[in-house]
Amino acid sequence: MSFPSLFQPREPGARPRPGHHQTVQQRLLRCAAAFALAVAPFASAEPLPGASLQSLLDFARANNPEYASMRHEAEAAAQKAASAGALPDPKLRVELQDITRMGEQNPTLLPGRAGRTRYQLMQELPWFGKRGLQREIATMEADSAQGRAGASWAELANRIKAAYAQYYTLHENERLTREILDLATRLERLTQSRYAGGLAVQSDAIRAQVEQANLRHELAALESEKRMVRARLNMLLARPGNAPLAEPERLRALPAPAKLDHAALEDRVRGRNPQLFAEESRLKAAEKNRDLAYRNRYPDLALGIAPMQYGSSVKEWEVMIEMNIPLQQTARRAQEREAEAMLAAARARREAVANQVLAELAENLAGLESARHNEAIIADSLLPQAELAYRSALAGYENGKVDFATLLDTQRQIRMARQSRIKAQAEAQTRLADIERLLGEEL
Repeated sequence: MSFPSLFQPREPGARPRPGHHQTVQQRLLRCAAAFALAVAPFASAEPLPGASLQSLLDFARANNPEYASMRHEAEAAAQKAASAGALPDPKLRVELQDITRMGEQNPTLLPGRAGRTRYQLMQELPWFGKRGLQREIATMEADSAQGRAGASWAELANRIKAAYAQYYTLHENERLTREILDLATRLERLTQSRYAGGLAVQSDAIRAQVEQANLRHELAALESEKRMVRARLNMLLARPGNAPLAEPERLRALPAPAKLDHAALEDRVRGRNPQLFAEESRLKAAEKNRDLAYRNRYPDLALGIAPMQYGSSVKEWEVMIEMNIPLQQTARRAQEREAEAMLAAARARREAVANQVLAELAENLAGLESARHNEAIIADSLLPQAELAYRSALAGYENGKVDFATLLDTQRQIRMARQSRIKAQAEAQTRLADIERLLGEEL
């Protein structure tokens, strides 16, 4: 890349041109500005999400539109609760009577020139306790909306955690397959060397080549599946499906066994599960609705005052009270039975959700313990034995005591043991995500 010359050569003895130093400064400033613009995108670029689970969760919390809609609905319900139970606006009524003064003048709309002007101010007053019940119902509905928002986030986070565990599994399997492919390449060179020395048959080299072809096919399948999981993660993050993601670096550490006590977690689920919280709030709202339905047996009132203006002065005052007469008892009894039925439905729904949540908790705790146990067996027993068997088979093949098929079989056993360990780790992470979804918080 060439840059324009900042200084022009002068002949000996020549005087500097007018504005020469200013031109040099301007060129320097322009070059500095161009360099700053060129490096600005790289300096301000944020790191890609995906290296850790937390980076994905933070991005989704800030950008996922589904969760944002639930948050806004909860906020709207909270604002509705703030206005519930308020008195209705008073009503003002103005009546101009005898606007022609018994035919003595043209019709007029001026209060001072009409025969009489009546000002009526009315205020409706619900029966005692109704406003408080309306306020409590709105508050319970706001709590239910907040619980639904929490359940929405717990479900979204669960899907991200499960997808990230699969993303990590595919990444590790891809890395493992590349390592095994490199090992198979070395085995092929070993078989060719032994075949050239008359110590092995040609079929050994062919088998090594076939094994490499199978591994390359598996790599292609892993890469295709990895792209699909990446697209799913981007969808959960509200990003384009082909947007890049950082390679996963690690899985979360599993909680200590002491934190997985079934009784303690059951108590936490009963108190913090977002679905249960939402259903409990709906149950309380149904109870208040039932109470309000019974309060509707009593009439609502309206109080008013009405001054009467004659000419330019007020000479009469009227005070009034108004109430509705609750005569439609059939409709009111139907409304009360409806409220009782809705209350019974809310109780049954809460019990159903509680049973489902507690059953899922027990199932996922058992699954997490099983996955942790399987990983420990693979790491402490199966994998070391498979590696020892492979080294022994490799030494035996080099000495001509073991055939190549046995060597390949021990190599596959190592790969299967490592894949099983990765699978057990991913299963544990998925079970942990399900438990945290039920808790509504991180363990």
